[in-house]
Amino acid sequence: MQDKLPIAIVSDIVCPWCFIGKARLEAALAQHDLTDRVAITWLPYELNPDMPPEGMDRTEYLDRKFGPGKRREIELRLSEAGLESGVTFNWGKVTKSVNTRMAHMLVAAASTVQRGGEMKAALFKAYFQDGRDIGDIETLVAIAAEQGFEETAARDELANGELRETVIGLEEHARKVGVTGVPFFIIDGKLAVSGAQTGEVWAQVFAQVMQDAEVAGQ
Repeated sequence: MQDKLPIAIVSDIVCPWCFIGKARLEAALAQHDLTDRVAITWLPYELNPDMPPEGMDRTEYLDRKFGPGKRREIELRLSEAGLESGVTFNWGKVTKSVNTRMAHMLVAAASTVQRGGEMKAALFKAYFQDGRDIGDIETLVAIAAEQGFEETAARDELANGELRETVIGLEEHARKVGVTGVPFFIIDGKLAVSGAQTGEVWAQVFAQVMQDAEVAGQ
């Protein structure tokens, strides 16, 4: 792999498995000395595209989606999986389910200056660990400022109709090509990996990529 290996990651910021999947991939890349040999692109996906702009109570939302009483069971399973990956969730602070359209716009804007991954990480932390309302424009502007972006520029990006349409178009494209759940990883434009996979699975994927590169180079 002479050039950087492209990895496109389709995910949503309120998806806990996406947070875990990101950590697991990063750990696997580090283990195989590939961190600086990949180029990651973050692509948007909304688990709750019909979520009202103001969001809704998270317990109410999860009770509707999974049935009453399932929330704690789900959170426990996620916490256990997260700890194995170095990811912690502060469920007591995550009180709201939010609309993530603007948050995806912020990641897309940061990606234009090669900082999409940093913004994604900041948003995961803001939501799952700090309990911040990442569906709120003022909160998003504050997060952007914390990441070193100008507040005025961030506000302009979040009001940018063209950027909004780009995000919507990318989400529609993901669904058209068969992405029905996230996280979803596309390696080198052709190898698909679905779900928050373990280091063992990523080792197999990297081996396959290396093998394909050798065959192509013959």
